[in-house]
Amino acid sequence: MQGNLPPEAQEKLEELQDLQETAQQVAAQKQQAETQLNESETALDALDDIEEDTVMYREVGELLVETEYGSARDDLEEKVENLEVRVEQLGKQEERVREQFESLQQELQQMLQGGAGGGPMGPGGAGGA
Repeated sequence: MQGNLPPEAQEKLEELQDLQETAQQVAAQKQQAETQLNESETALDALDDIEEDTVMYREVGELLVETEYGSARDDLEEKVENLEVRVEQLGKQEERVREQFESLQQELQQMLQGGAGGGPMGPGGAGGA
């Protein structure tokens, strides 16, 4: 069907496909950030049950390196804050892409309906009376 579309409609259809890919990418990034946020919040909650003088380790690449309780807490709190901002930004981006997609989809539908012979001069229009 794409080969029979007018050039303007073909262009809109390609834009729709690009927006759909963008939406999928943003959704995947948001899901990944939400997963990291949940894991970080869980780790932060777990710190509440740990004595401050407990020996702790942080993963650095392939190594475990000893770290202090306060440093670990500060790092996790900062990570949670950053991930919350990231999830919020991705949510807004996801909404913008969705709005663009819906708007473009409506434009394409109107373009296709208008070009299908249903205009004022086409069958059933006022021009034939």
